[in-house]
Formats: sequence, structure tokens, C-alpha cells
Amino acid sequence: MRIAVLGAGAWGTALALNFAARHPVVLWTWQAEHAAAMRNARENTALLPGYALPGELDVTADLATALQDADLALIATPMAGLRTTAAQLAALQPKLPFLWVCKGLETGSGLLPHQAVAEVHPSACCGALTGPSFADEVARGLPAAVTIASADATFAEAMAHALHGPRLRLYANDDIIGAEVGGAVKNVMAIATGICDGLGLGLNARAALMTRGLVEITRFGVALGARPETFMGLAGMGDLILTCTGDLSRNRRVGLALAAGKSLADIQRDLGHVAEGVLTAREVAQRAVALEVDMPITATVCDVLDGKLAAPGAVERLMTRDPKHE
Repeated sequence: MRIAVLGAGAWGTALALNFAARHPVVLWTWQAEHAAAMRNARENTALLPGYALPGELDVTADLATALQDADLALIATPMAGLRTTAAQLAALQPKLPFLWVCKGLETGSGLLPHQAVAEVHPSACCGALTGPSFADEVARGLPAAVTIASADATFAEAMAHALHGPRLRLYANDDIIGAEVGGAVKNVMAIATGICDGLGLGLNARAALMTRGLVEITRFGVALGARPETFMGLAGMGDLILTCTGDLSRNRRVGLALAAGKSLADIQRDLGHVAEGVLTAREVAQRAVALEVDMPITATVCDVLDGKLAAPGAVERLMTRDPKHE
């Protein structure tokens, strides 16, 4: 299977490295200078340094070249680039199946990834690759297990078999709403957990926050049409645990920095990568209000991000809420 990985960020590069051990892979970036730098150094020194690109891994800045003879495209842009890239696929290779790896809700519309794709490429054979996975560990060849979710169960199963490897185990899932909600909202919970840990509130508080966070994720997902059991799997609990506790998590690092009193603008500049939870939090909060879904942790994270509430005040607000049945 020839794979075109569209997006040469850390995660796209890591997946290209992983799949190149078993498949012909071409890695595309929209920046010609970035492609030239990777070809010359045989490394993505800008976004995933320390990992050599194998000689058989092609790098290009020409999208048509990347897609030529491809059997599968893998969109590895941030959420902000998904709609545009899917539209380009519809124009250039309308029958080419594809997966995306971004996690979030589209800014402005509040749409889940598959909903945004459907607006520009309604006939696409497509799905999401999601689950607990850090780019650095996948690039190192450490074991990981992720989910391929699609409304087309046959496609999800076929992709899981085709992409499965000795260090990257793939599971098929036909609940794409649940898989995408889990991947999106866990980033918001990771910001909250980072705040909690940054304030030194202890492991009890972290466990309580993550557990109640999973309740919020499930409540929101079910309201959108997801199956509750999806949130007990890799795309739900698995991704939540990793992102809330792993120090490689960008969203957790945002929370830690907020707890230290840094401004959001400084945090995002210093991070050097996209932390999807920052934009996703506001979109989730708006959709939750429209759906009449109670999401106090998400609402509190939004107020901290917007500067309406300091990090210590966020904890006080959540802890002083009226007692309820679990």
C-alpha cells in the first residue's frame, strides 16, 4: 500500500517513519523550504528532531506528486487544515480513501472532523485514526495501540489490517462520533489536569478530575449520538489517561503553565506546536450549551483561558459546587 502523509508536523512525521518500515510512503508539506530542509538533512529538524528519515521515504512540497499512485492519504494537519486538505483531495483524487489524525472541533462551526469533511467531500471513503499516542514514542518504535474509526465498518477493518504493525496495534471502530469526541474533549481535560498538577493539589485531586472529566466527555458524546461504551476504550479513557498524565502532552503543558501564572499568549508562543485543546474548549462549551449538556470542567477551563478566572479560582469553583449523585 502506497501512503501519502499530508502534513509534516511531529505526528505526521512519526507516522510516516512508522509506516515506511512496511509500506512505500511519501511525506508532503505545503512549505517548499521545509521539504528541501528535510530532504537535505534526512530529518525533520524543525518539528521532530533526532529521527533519521529512511532513504526510501520521499519528501515533497507538491501535493499532486504526493498523491500520484497513492492507495491511501493520511491527513496529518492540525484541525484548522482539515477542511482545506479534504477539499483538495476531492478536487485532485476524489476516489482516494483517506484518514485524518487531528483531534478537535472546527473553530467557528463547532463541527467534528467527519462533519467538516462531509461538507467538502461528501462521497469520501474516510475515517479517523485516533487514540493514546505521542509522536515521539511512535517515532522511537515504542508500542502503542490506536483506533481507526469510520461510519463504514468494512473500511475501518480493512485499514486496521493494512496498517497494523509489530509496534503499532490498530483496532477498528464504527462509532466515529464517539471516537472523535473522545479525542477532542480529552485535550480540554488535559489542560484542567495540568492546572491541578501545577498547583500541587495531589494525586487524589487528579484522579477525581480525570474521572469527572470522563463523565463530561461521555455526556457530551452521547448527546451527539455516540455510544457510551466507546468512551471506555482507546479513543476515550485511553487517550484521556495518556494526555492528562504524560509530560509529552502539549495540552497538559498549557495547564501547567497557566498554574504558574503565565499568559496564554506566552504559553502558545513558547510551546512551538499547536495545542488543540485551547480552541476546542470554547467550541465544546458552546455546543454543550446548545445541547443543554452540563460540562462544568470545560466551562471553567474556558474561563481560565479567557482570563476571566485565575487558576486557583478554578479549583475553588469546582470544589464548592453543590453535592450531587455520582
